[in-house]
Amino acid sequence: MTTYEDPYLIISSDCHAGLPTEQYRPYLESRHHRAFDEFLAGRDARREAMTRLGVRNEAFADKWFHDNEEGLRGGWDAAQRLKELDGDGVAAEVVFPDADAVDSQTAAPFGVGLGLSGDQDPVLGMAGAKAHNRWLAEFVGQNPQRHCGVALLPVTADPVEVVAEIHRAKESGLGALMIPSMWVDKAPYHDRRYDPVWAAAAETGMPVVTHSGAAPREEYGDHLGIYVSEVTFWPARPLWFLLWSGVFERHPGLRFGVAESGCWWLPNLLWFMDRLYLGAHGGKKLSPFAELRRPPSEYLDRQVFICATNTKRRELAQRYEIGVDNILWGSDFPHPEGTWPATRAWLRNTFHDIPVGETRRMLGLAAAEVFGFDLPALEPIARRIGPTPADLGQSADQAAVEASWARSREVGRHWLTENDFPVLGTN
Repeated sequence: MTTYEDPYLIISSDCHAGLPTEQYRPYLESRHHRAFDEFLAGRDARREAMTRLGVRNEAFADKWFHDNEEGLRGGWDAAQRLKELDGDGVAAEVVFPDADAVDSQTAAPFGVGLGLSGDQDPVLGMAGAKAHNRWLAEFVGQNPQRHCGVALLPVTADPVEVVAEIHRAKESGLGALMIPSMWVDKAPYHDRRYDPVWAAAAETGMPVVTHSGAAPREEYGDHLGIYVSEVTFWPARPLWFLLWSGVFERHPGLRFGVAESGCWWLPNLLWFMDRLYLGAHGGKKLSPFAELRRPPSEYLDRQVFICATNTKRRELAQRYEIGVDNILWGSDFPHPEGTWPATRAWLRNTFHDIPVGETRRMLGLAAAEVFGFDLPALEPIARRIGPTPADLGQSADQAAVEASWARSREVGRHWLTENDFPVLGTN
C-alpha cells in the first residue's frame, strides 16, 4: 500500500524523440531517397518561414542550444535520454516525434512528424511515417519498460495500408498512434471509411492521439498571434468529430487523446455538449442525437484522455470538471516550452497544494493505465529517482488538504450536480 512518504511514479505523457533528419535515410526505402534529398534541400527555406512567422527566435535558439547541448542529445541518444529522465524524476514516458522544436533539425522525413497533415503526399507521407516508426521501435526497444513509442499514422491514406501499419507498429513494440489533427481536403473523421482504422486501434490496444503542431499557416501571413491562438484548436477538433458521429459508441475499446494542447478548454466544451445532449432550452429545437447513447461527458470519462503538457495551476483548479483521471501530466522533454530541465521545481510550484492521491493519478498512474506501462517494472526506478510529496511541498496532513478541496470536488461538473456555477480552488 502506498504511503505519504513514497516517491511519485511519474510518467510523462508527452515527450519527443527523433533522429537528426539526414540520419533517417537508412530507414527509408531506397526508392524514396531522391525525394528525401529534395526534402533536405528545403530545410533552410522552411526555417526562414518559421522565423518570419515568429515561431523561431534566433537569439533564443542560439542560447537554448548553447546552454543545453549535452541534454538535447537525449533526443536521439538512449543513454543520454535516461540520464535526463532520471534528473527530472520521470520513470517513464510517451514518445512523440520531433525532438527539436526550435530549429526542426530532427524533423521526420517529409514533414510527417508534428506537422503530420491530411494534405501531405500519400505515398511520401506513409514512407516518412514508416521510416520514423522503424527507427522509433529500435530506440524505445532499448528500454521498453520506460518508453512507449507513438507511431506516426497518416490515417487519410489508403485504409488497408493504414491498418497494416497499425499492426506492423504494434508488432515492432510501439504502443500508441498519432494521427493528423487536420484532414484538410480528405474525408473528415466522422466518415465510415475510417471505421477499420478505429477498430484496428481498439483491437491492438493502441491509443489514438492528436498533437499540436499542424495548422493552416498559409492563412496567417506573418501574424504570430493568430497561430498561437489557434494551435491548440486543431488537435482538439477531432474529439467532437469522433464523439458526435458515434465513433466512441461503435468502438467502445478505442482510446483517444489530445496532446500538448492544454485542457483549459475542456470544461466549457463539456458543459456545452452535455447541455445540448440532455435537452437544454437552447437545444430543444434540435433532433435527437441518434449516434449517442449517453451524455458526452460519459464518453469522455470512458475513452478520452488529455496529455496535459506542463499542466497549469488554472487547469488543476478545473480538474473536477475535467476529471482527475483524464489529466495526464507531461514534461514535453526536450522542448523549451516544457518543464525540462527544471521539472522538479515546476512540479513543486504546480502541485504543492493538490491532494497526494490525485497527484499520483495525474503524474503517472492514469497514464500507466492508458498506455499500458508495467507498474511493477517501474516501481524500483521510481523509488530511486522519484520526488516525494514532501519534495513537492505537499503537507503530511492530507486530511486537511482533502478538506480544503471538498466543496470544489462536491460541485464537480456543476451542470450535473444541480449547481449554477463551478467552484474552482480551495475552500
